[in-house]
Amino acid sequence: MADETDLINRLAAAVADRIRPQIPFDYEMWDIATIAACMKLSEAQVRERLAPQPDFPKAIRLPTTSGGRGHARYRAKEVWAWMMKYQDKH
Repeated sequence: MADETDLINRLAAAVADRIRPQIPFDYEMWDIATIAACMKLSEAQVRERLAPQPDFPKAIRLPTTSGGRGHARYRAKEVWAWMMKYQDKH
């Protein structure tokens, strides 16, 4: 039964990926968790060490229904370009 459940879950994920619209990388938005996963760092390291750096891409914070500002989102393209600036040049 566990194998069947695993297969069903994988099929459901594959179908969901096909239904969900694909967002071009130029327009993709990343949160701290996605950046951390991409860089293989903890969320705390991204939030406390990287995001405050002056050359790190600026956050986008959408308004909330309560009048505040939502969680930080970053343009994936800008984060990727920022990371590549630190690639070793041989």
